[in-house]
Order: sequence, then C-alpha cells, then structure tokens
Amino acid sequence: MWSTAPLGPGERAATAKADLLLGPVSIPAVSVQPVRHRFSVDDYYRMAETGVLNIGDHVELIDGEILEMSPIGSRHAGCVNRMAAMLSAAVERRAIVSVQNPVRLSELSEAQPDVALLRPRDDWYSAGHPGPADTLLVVEVAETSLAFDRDVKRPLYAAAGLEEMWLVNLLDGCVEVASGPEAGGYRRIDTFAAGAAVAPNAFPDLSIQVDEILP
Repeated sequence: MWSTAPLGPGERAATAKADLLLGPVSIPAVSVQPVRHRFSVDDYYRMAETGVLNIGDHVELIDGEILEMSPIGSRHAGCVNRMAAMLSAAVERRAIVSVQNPVRLSELSEAQPDVALLRPRDDWYSAGHPGPADTLLVVEVAETSLAFDRDVKRPLYAAAGLEEMWLVNLLDGCVEVASGPEAGGYRRIDTFAAGAAVAPNAFPDLSIQVDEILP
C-alpha cells in the first residue's frame, strides 16, 4: 500500500541529495514508423471478389497501391476513340487493339492504359491478362493526369520492360514517344507536335499524323 503521509526532514534531505547526484531523469522519445502494406495483384482481385472493390470502381493497382483514376473528360474520350479506330484499321489482324483494359506489369502492378497494341493470341486474352512480353505499345491520353502519367506510369512501364509508350499530351498538343526501357525509365523520349507523323516501333509502316490523334 502506498503511503500519502508527508516526507519527514530526513527523507526530504535524502531525496534532494539524490536529485543533485542523478540529475533530472529524461525518457527518450520512441519513434514509431507506420508500416506500409502493399497489395499484390492476387490481393487486388480478392478484394473485387469479396465486394471490397466494386465493378464500377475506376481504379488501378500501381506499385502495390490501389489508386483512383482521374475522371475521363470528353476530349480524353474522343481521343481514345480516335486512336483505337485508327490503329484497328491500320494493324488489321497483325495485333489486337485493347482499349482501357488491364495489362499486368508485375506482381504489384496492373495498369489500364487507354490503348494497347497486343500480340495476336487465339483466345484474345480471355484466359489471362496480357503481360509486358505480350504488349507492343501502350498509349496514355493525358489532360488532368499529365504529371501522374509522366512521373509515375511512364517509369513503371519502363521498369516492366514495355518496349514503347506514347503519351498523348492534350495540354501541350503533342505526342511524347518513349522507347528503350530501363529500370529507371526510358532511354529516349521524342516529342512530336502537330504536322509531324508517328509510327509504332513494332509497325514502322504505320504512319499516323499527330493532327489526326489530337482533338
């Protein structure tokens, strides 16, 4: 049992002496860092199966994080439709034109590029989403998402080994063509403005006018 009786003269003197000898006692602050959990592609699909994610959710799995995608404006949508129609007519049966469908980049990332050119496959990828080896070209159309597509998605595509990425920059009216993937990004980025023509590396015969891509 604790005593609440006041200290006597001798006890007070002993306590004061101890304070002088030991000095004030400080308890060091403990720094606790939050643990960041990254989701795998399997986790991502389990969340969809159990209703944590809804079918209508406009999200992507980027480096283990589930990110809400920017709303698609009419200029963005029109540009995607135009690109898909032009590429479909140009490649015919030499490639599959996939529009806003998943491409599995790694165990922690599954992006949904606006347009992708895929290697032909008999099942049209119904047995599984395409990966980097299946993907000849990815196209991202950027307006409000320009910084994210440049600084996050383009390096992610490069790290996954995707050979070529086009960034249709609606703000500046140009197409940025990235090629030569490395771990830190693409070795080469060329910018094509109105009046120029671009062609996928996989199909150099397909010359597309930038004026026909931009809205």
